[in-house]
Amino acid sequence: MDLTGHKIAFLTKRGVEQPELTEPWKAIEEAGGEPVLVSDEPGTIVAMIGDWDHGEEFAVDVTLDEANPDDYLALVLPGGTINADKLRSNEKAQAFVKVFMDADKPVAPICHGPWVLIDAGVIEGRTLTSTPRIKHDLINAGAHWVDEEFCVDGNLVSSRSPRDLHAFNPGIVKAFSEAAQKK
Repeated sequence: MDLTGHKIAFLTKRGVEQPELTEPWKAIEEAGGEPVLVSDEPGTIVAMIGDWDHGEEFAVDVTLDEANPDDYLALVLPGGTINADKLRSNEKAQAFVKVFMDADKPVAPICHGPWVLIDAGVIEGRTLTSTPRIKHDLINAGAHWVDEEFCVDGNLVSSRSPRDLHAFNPGIVKAFSEAAQKK
């Protein structure tokens, strides 16, 4: 599976769950892809470990104002309660996500990452998984929630939590590689 020459957007804010950012990032790089950290503000973001302990700082590559969804093959939505809560109420983040969903590009949320899909208005009728903590939010928004380590519904590929990264990482690389072959 080869992602050479393809950029993958990682939409995040401070409070992102560190392994949900770093491990998929590494998987994309190992497949030859170019992960790009997109956030609403320039500078750096501080990751969290378990929504409690501060993790490392990561440099923002491009802001939402500068990011063009056409430049990216796919979108990863890492979780982290703080990160996901801030993104879901951000209209620019909602619009960015909506472009990927409307264009049928792969979108890969994990844990709390799907929250922004609700506010972007793109989740009704879709099947996905997430942390059980937002299960009812997704169901109330019209989604079909499943308790699986990795779920595929067309362009939407999702996992529950960091404990599912062993399934999420190869799953997203496969989905993104299949999308690259169609280009």
